[in-house]
Amino acid sequence: MLSILDHCGDAPIERYAPDAVLIEEGQWSGRLFVLMDGELEVSRQGTLVARVSEAGAIFGEMSVLLDLPHTATVRARTPVTVRAPEDASLFLRQHPEIAFHLARLLAQRLNAATTYLVDVKRQYEGHGDHLGMLGEVLEALTMQQRRDFTPGPERTDDPRM
Repeated sequence: MLSILDHCGDAPIERYAPDAVLIEEGQWSGRLFVLMDGELEVSRQGTLVARVSEAGAIFGEMSVLLDLPHTATVRARTPVTVRAPEDASLFLRQHPEIAFHLARLLAQRLNAATTYLVDVKRQYEGHGDHLGMLGEVLEALTMQQRRDFTPGPERTDDPRM
């Protein structure tokens, strides 16, 4: 992932002390962070999801791409240094190699989640309780596509997009 950092040289550097919150679940910030060094923890609804210390790891991408509030809290466990573009959406449009990397990363996450859900569905197929609804969840995850896609006004002139 160090190659991601090679593409972030124009993004400002920010430093955070241990226990500082970079991203707060449920809040919209429009921020995107690329870890340079240190260790972060990611939690969702108060549950620890991951500890990340790999340089080049990206945080805040889902919120930026979906223009929605953050789905998790990201907190510094140690002193942390990140690259933090001032306009994350513009940064992704100007760096298609990073946007493509994020697309692959998100596709991998979706694949892992649907694989897990298929396994759980097989185990609980035919149950009348909430676990029997996994088929509906899987369909929503795999088939939900926006039919009203139109490129943003700033992308219509950009042949890379």
